[in-house]
Amino acid sequence: MLINCLLKMMKYKFLLPIITFSLLFSCTKSEGIGGKAVIKGNVVVDNTDALGNIIASYNAQELNVYIIYGDQNNTYDDDINTSHDGSFEFKYLNKGDYEVFVYSDCATCPKGQDSLVKKSVSISSRKQVIEIDTIHIVNFI
Repeated sequence: MLINCLLKMMKYKFLLPIITFSLLFSCTKSEGIGGKAVIKGNVVVDNTDALGNIIASYNAQELNVYIIYGDQNNTYDDDINTSHDGSFEFKYLNKGDYEVFVYSDCATCPKGQDSLVKKSVSISSRKQVIEIDTIHIVNFI
């Protein structure tokens, strides 16, 4: 039985290179993990008075940074905490468009609103490393 199956498959062995070629080159990777690109940055908290004057700034430690893959806007795809120096990195990304955003836990913000900052990023090459501008979030004191 096994020998019959192998003999039948041998008849179609000329299709193997065509199928392999089609599978390798017809698949396009979408935004998200699986690549070699990196998006990195830094988050700084600006303590601000009621007039909007910055009183003190410091690196955001252990703050969640979120990323959205592609153009979906209803939920985030991944998150990471900032390090002791406010830095973060999203690694192993494919080419495509991304949105990075940060919330602050601002108990004293007007009307109970949280501070939100979004950055749009586009990765155009496979091993690209993109360093986005420092993200400043406001903490009203």
